[in-house]
Amino acid sequence: MEIKQQGKVYDVCIVGSGAGGGMAAKVLTEAGADVALLEAGPHFDSAKGEMFKWPYQSPRRGANTHRPFGEFDAAFGGWELKGEPYTRVKGTEFEWFRSRMLGGRTNHWGRISLRFGKKDFKRKSIDGLGDDWPITYDDIKPYYDRVDKLIGVFGENFDPALGLDNEPDGFFLPPPKPRPYELMVRDACKPLKIPVVTARKSILTKPLNGRPACHYCSQCNRGCSTYSNFSSPPVLINPALETGKLDMVVNAMAREVTTNDEGLATGISYVNTLDGKDYHVKAKIVILAASACESARLMLNSKSSRFPNGLGNSSNMIGKYLMDSTGAGAAGIIPKLMDGIPFNEDGVGGMMMYMPWWLDNAKLDFPRGYHIEFGGGRRMPGYGFFSGIHNFNGKFKYRNGAERPKGGGGYGAQLKEDYRMFYGATIGFAGRGEPVAREDNYCEIDPGVVDKFGIPVLRFNYKWSDYEYLQAKHMQDTFEEIIHNLGGIPLGPKPGKEEGYGLLAPGMIIHEVGTTRMGKDPKKSVLNEYCQSHDVKNLFVNDGGSFVSMADKNPTWTILALSMRASEYIIDQKKQANL
Repeated sequence: MEIKQQGKVYDVCIVGSGAGGGMAAKVLTEAGADVALLEAGPHFDSAKGEMFKWPYQSPRRGANTHRPFGEFDAAFGGWELKGEPYTRVKGTEFEWFRSRMLGGRTNHWGRISLRFGKKDFKRKSIDGLGDDWPITYDDIKPYYDRVDKLIGVFGENFDPALGLDNEPDGFFLPPPKPRPYELMVRDACKPLKIPVVTARKSILTKPLNGRPACHYCSQCNRGCSTYSNFSSPPVLINPALETGKLDMVVNAMAREVTTNDEGLATGISYVNTLDGKDYHVKAKIVILAASACESARLMLNSKSSRFPNGLGNSSNMIGKYLMDSTGAGAAGIIPKLMDGIPFNEDGVGGMMMYMPWWLDNAKLDFPRGYHIEFGGGRRMPGYGFFSGIHNFNGKFKYRNGAERPKGGGGYGAQLKEDYRMFYGATIGFAGRGEPVAREDNYCEIDPGVVDKFGIPVLRFNYKWSDYEYLQAKHMQDTFEEIIHNLGGIPLGPKPGKEEGYGLLAPGMIIHEVGTTRMGKDPKKSVLNEYCQSHDVKNLFVNDGGSFVSMADKNPTWTILALSMRASEYIIDQKKQANL
């Protein structure tokens, strides 16, 4: 196999252009480093996306025939990619979402931007399960603060009387006003003592650092034409390009981290996905930020006589302690919202309020908490039949309680009446919780399967424990109580034990972390507290792989903060001639 060598030796080569890779590129180029950034997918600019198209402007009406979240969604990818399989051992249901494009999954995520709290770094000290992180909240707080100020996040600091002491304060832009149905949910939760508070999302409500405020089109999943919400390309990579110190290589599928006789990383071997040829980028320092599973795959595939089990894997811990957020949901139709007066309540994309974890797990039968996201209202209709409104025909009374005859269903005058009556009258609830980190949940290289580039693929071993199922049961009980207090009618039966309480398969929430965990003991971890390999001092992993546990919060803000911290550590160590 001929590998085309590039003559230049970069200070740093970064694999992956999402939250971790984008942050590293910005910090390092602004410090003067010459950086090569490799991205497996094509270039993408959200300013040229599909933000303002109507579903009827597509022959598929925007349906998810080739993108899981709809035709206009910004993600180039999904849980299945043609020619890029992954495998599972018997009994595993893990689903692996990959977004092959500049900026990766930062282009279409929900922008829910939550810091981990003080307790989230010390869970073993609290309940005896898993492991504590080698860092504390105080270690990462200055970086959270700077991420808030750099990127922008709306929200508010919570009243101490609410007792939400594991939801840290931050630096917030003014939040949008809640929608009417969100206020209804807040009122319904008061008797249950469930706090419903302002969401925290990386969407600008005021101009910041040259980016304008959100114009409230509510299509954040399509990318943002004005760069008002956070994604890596406009906020992190474009400033890095402006320094003149960044060379960006798209359509570059990383195959291997190369090393020398001393065991140091020397660069990245990659396949150009357009011409199918192999190339090599030379660098003095290598940063992997391709996602927790992809970075683990790359390290495990980087074998040599010095590293027979994979690069940086003397502990045999690469791939282990894989985690994804738990997820379960329910929805109800709310008679008080039927026959609503049409009005525009688009606002920002997604929720403007949510429910952080509010209980003490020591008094429950599961050890870790969850938060609740909820949505509904009169949003711009997407593809399909307005959330299956034609199925409601004949099942509900009129708003005043009068009986309503069953009509024609999916067409004609009755369907129009259904739309007027039911659209905006449903509210959905989604729990997102913390699993317990386990060594026996892991990914590894499948010895018998390669992808279309000839690169060995991952095989997943993953099962939820009773802790996660009991957490999902609690979610369903809570959703049921909230819908009841709203005067609502649940849509569908409540899932029981036989249905796993509706707990989604791991990977479906797309929050996978772990696999290259940090720790102080090189025999039990892959990285130190600065995301630096214990075995290879010039190798860093700046994505979610470094996580020791997965809190009941979305991981992006922590990935950004850890990458900023690790990148500044690289600068400092370089100055001291330690790298």
